[in-house]
Parts: sequence; structure tokens; C-alpha cells
Amino acid sequence: MFDFIRNHTRVLFFFLIVLIIPSFVFFGLQGYTKTQGDQAQVVASVGGLDITKADLEAAHRRQIERVRLENPAVDTKMLDTPEMRQASLDGLVRDRLVSLAAEKLHLVTTDERMLHVFRQDPQFEFLRREDGSINADVLAAQGMSTEMFEQRLRQDISANQVLKPIDATAIAPAAAASAALDAFLQRREIQVQAFQPTSYAAEVKPTDADLQAFYKEHAAQYQAPEQVDIEYLVLDADKLQQDMKVDEEQVKKYYEQNAARYTKPEERRASHILVKVDAAATPEVRAAAKAKAEGLLAEVRKAPQTFADLASKNSDDTGSAKNGGDLDFFGKGAMVKPFEDAAFALKPDGISDLVTSDFGYHIIKLTGVRGGEKRSFESVRPEIEAQLRKQLAQQKYTELAVEFSNVVYEQADSLKPAADKFKLELKTAKDVTRTPAPGVTGPLASPKLLDALFSTDATRNKRNTEAVEVAPTQMVSAHVTRHSPAHTRPFEEVRTQVTAAVSEKQAAALASKAGVARLAELKAAPATVLDAKELTISRAKPESLNPKLIDQVLSAPATSLPAVIGVDLGLQGYVVVKVNKVLPPDTKPVDVEAMRSEYAKAVSAVETLAYYDSLKRRFKVEIKPVSSAGSAASAALN
Repeated sequence: MFDFIRNHTRVLFFFLIVLIIPSFVFFGLQGYTKTQGDQAQVVASVGGLDITKADLEAAHRRQIERVRLENPAVDTKMLDTPEMRQASLDGLVRDRLVSLAAEKLHLVTTDERMLHVFRQDPQFEFLRREDGSINADVLAAQGMSTEMFEQRLRQDISANQVLKPIDATAIAPAAAASAALDAFLQRREIQVQAFQPTSYAAEVKPTDADLQAFYKEHAAQYQAPEQVDIEYLVLDADKLQQDMKVDEEQVKKYYEQNAARYTKPEERRASHILVKVDAAATPEVRAAAKAKAEGLLAEVRKAPQTFADLASKNSDDTGSAKNGGDLDFFGKGAMVKPFEDAAFALKPDGISDLVTSDFGYHIIKLTGVRGGEKRSFESVRPEIEAQLRKQLAQQKYTELAVEFSNVVYEQADSLKPAADKFKLELKTAKDVTRTPAPGVTGPLASPKLLDALFSTDATRNKRNTEAVEVAPTQMVSAHVTRHSPAHTRPFEEVRTQVTAAVSEKQAAALASKAGVARLAELKAAPATVLDAKELTISRAKPESLNPKLIDQVLSAPATSLPAVIGVDLGLQGYVVVKVNKVLPPDTKPVDVEAMRSEYAKAVSAVETLAYYDSLKRRFKVEIKPVSSAGSAASAALN
């Protein structure tokens, strides 16, 4: 146990964050749905209880943080999208609804049920003591009390009773499964004759009337989005760093004041023998354990070289006993306090007196010391200079940010006064749209700045935008120099695209006409032999054919074969298919039993979803679009 806790601290922390705390938070938000102003905007309601914009943004931030914990390298900006925010809202609604349903359906979890789950579920093994009780020390290390854990576990178990019984009791009849698998695995031997539009491209000669008619009918395809040309200024702390100067005395003072930062933490390697005794043991039991420990200590002092052998045979810490009691290197804070104090007080090869902890009695031998060295001033000088320049730039940025905001607001007709005052480069950008262009990074990828650019004040009144913080230490103001409303592009501007589209459509029509004619020939003379390669297809093995073709071929009546069918693939042309044979399923490359299991899971998922939808109706769930839910999460992460 002692060795396990030391080696798995990070694992325990990750588990609590990812698996337990999120569900706790979801169920604990109902008392905080009323906020002020924009954050009080209602984005959904469950059973009359509102979910506000503030709730959603908080849940969305937690979702992003969970993903960041699992994958630290992920670009969190890719997660802060309307689609991801909608997913966060759906999850929040689901948790609220399931919790409410558990309450209204009186799905109460008894103490006995909760205790049974805690003692039997493998995911809680790291929290269980040997007697099956909760290890309060592990919980406390993660900032949780036993009462909090029990309350949240009880809520989770109750909530699980809402949907899990539906999922577990869904029935997938063997006959239905067999019919579904037969449709999926049935094979047909076919021949295909394709009529490709490209084969008829030379015959196509669209007229101006054809082009004009297509252009008018599909005007929406030729819309130019609303665009602006802009000038903009960027106040950036990173750029300010380049002008920051630090002197030698500042660097030396920082080095001395932060000596611990440049000192490698001391670590110690120790072996121990543990005689375990419970803190609640009777005096007699404790006395017996202490007597045993004292006997082992006497043996160790008499023959220190036998420490490893004695630990292997007598230590109750099974994790280290197999290694002769070795605990490897550890730093301060890794061990319980009495053990740590004794280990860091010993000299190399020294052996402690008996050390008492909550685990019992320890005999400690110090086997190694490393760390504690301080890096030289010269080796850390560049690092300190960079840190000081960063701090000075941050201070300067904070001072200038307020002044910058005031100048671009008070002299709103132009950015030149601000550019001159703060010595900033006046940058330009053309054809900026409401959504970031693909691949664009930096300020022009900021939704907050783009929203400000397309405000009435910026586009119609030609006033500077407010100073927008697009990153933690980056502020931008922009000025619209040209505004172009959304409009249909003139015909002459898009003539080339229209001509290509009409030509493609007409070539497809000629291919279809030829295909229909060929189909009629084959139907009139069923014995005609197609000069085409025979293919064996199924839904499991479509042979790279068009899904629409596969569906129609396998749906065609098989009462009288051979048979011919035609499949119009639109702009991809027309295909004539001759179905020669129906072949039994080929079960060799697939695991039929596994597929039956997947079918049963699919049935279960459908029934569970149907029940969930019925709960949404029963408890009057209303969800509003989240496109206008703002970007509080984005702002918090930028």
C-alpha cells in the first residue's frame, strides 16, 4: 500500500479528474443557474429548470480541459467550435435530465447498494483499504472528503438506473438478426456497363440561354460573402519584450531571490522493513508488532549487510519486500511525514530507530542521496534575462492596454494617431469575411475581432473597433476601409464556372440517355451477353462501387435471373447492371457471432435513445441553438 500510493499519485489524480469529478459537477449545478446580464441567457431548460449561457460555458470549458488532460498536445482552439459547444450543451442536458428522472422516478440508492458497488467495482480499487473501507487519505490528497465522495457516488448510481436497464434488457430476436445479417452478407454476381459523362463531353455545346437559365436557377451558388478591407494595429507583449532592457544587478538579485528554482531538489533512496499494524489496533496487538519490529531492528544493527534479506522475508510492504525493501529515489512530499523526516535526517548507509506511521513500524536504511546542487549564475543568466524581459513587457503591456483602448476609442475616425503614439505598424488585410479563412492564424482568426469588424459602427459609420483582446497579451483594434455587402456575383465574373457546371450536367444527361437506351435493348433481348467482367458483391464487400448502385442491385427482385436494372448516378453517369446469380453469404472472412453481438448492441442503442427521447418529452426539455452562446470559453482559453 505504501509503495503503491507513492508510485501512483498522478494516476489517482487523473482518475478523479476525468472519471469522477465531471459527473459530480454536472449534478451539482442546478443551484447556480441564475446569473446576471448576458450570462443569464437561457440556452435550454429541463423540467422547468433553466440552463444558462454561464452554465454552458462552464461545462464547455470543463469538456475542453478534460480533452486537454487526456491529450496535452491538442490545439484547444479546434475544440472551441459551435459544434463542440452544441455537444457540450447536449451532454449537460442529458446529465440534468437523467438526474431529474432519477429523482422523479424515486430511484433511491440505499447504503447497502452503494457499499456493494464501491467494494465490487474495479474502478474504485485504488480507493479501497484491505477491509473494504474508503481510504480517506487518498481522497484527502485530491481535495475530497469521504462525505462528498459518498454523496456523488450515490447520485451516480441512482442516475445509472434510469437508462442502463433499457440498455441491458433490449431484445434482438434471432430471426430479426438473421434477416439483417443475410441482407448484409448476401452476395450477387453481376456485370456492369457504365456510361461516363466524360465520354460525351465533346458532344456538349451549351448556349448562352442555357448558361443564363442555369445561373438564375442556381444564383445561391454564386454568392460573394460580405467582405471588408481593413487596417489594424496589434499591441503585443511579445513584441514589447524586444525593447526591454535588464541590468546586471536585476539579474543577480532575481537569481538570489529564486535560488530554490535553480537548485535541483534533493532526493533520497531508502529501503525499509515494515511491520504493519492498524491505527485502531488494540494495545496488545500494537505491543506485539512493536516487539517484532524491535527484534528486527536489533538484527539489522548487528548485521547491516543482512538488511535486504531481512526485508524480503519479514517486511509487510509486499511491493518493496520483493526488492529487498528498496523504495528507489523519492523527494520531499512523496512519503508520509514521519517516514520523510527520518529518511532525510539519516546519513548514507545510516539506519533509523523505529519510525511510527499510520501503516505501522518502519526500519529505514538510507542507501543513496542525489540532487541539491545549485546551477551556476552564468548557466542560468539567459533564462533569467528572458524571464525578466517577459515580466517587464507584461507590466508595460498592462499599462499601455488601457491607454491604447482609450486612444482608438476617442480618435475613432482613424488608427494613425494610435499607430504614431505607440509606434505600431499599421497593417492591412483585404477581403476579410465573417468567418476565418482556411489556414488563417493570429488576430484575423479571432471570432471576437471578426464580430467587431462587421458591427454597424465599424462598417457603416467607419469607426475604429474597440480594442479587442485576441490573446492573453495581445490587443487589436481595426478600421474598415471598404465594406462589400453579400451579393450575387455578376454573370460574366462566373461565366467559366457556370459553363463547366452546365456542360457537366448536359454530358450526364447524354450519358443517362445512352444508358436508358442500352437498358431497353437488354430487356428486349435478355439472352444478350454483356462484354463485361463478372463481379461478386455484397454490402460487406462493395468492391468500391457507388453505394446507390450497391443498394439498388441488392434490392432488386431475385425471382427470375438473369435480370437487368439501370441506376442513374446523376453527374456520375448511368450504369446498366446485369444480375446473374444470387450467392449464399460468405461467412469465412467475418465473425458471424461478433456481428450478431453488434446487431444486438445496435438494437439496444436504438431502444435506449427512444426511451431518452420519451424522457425529454415527459420532462419538457427545450434546447435553443448555441450559435449565439458567445465565446466565453474561448475568451477564457485565449
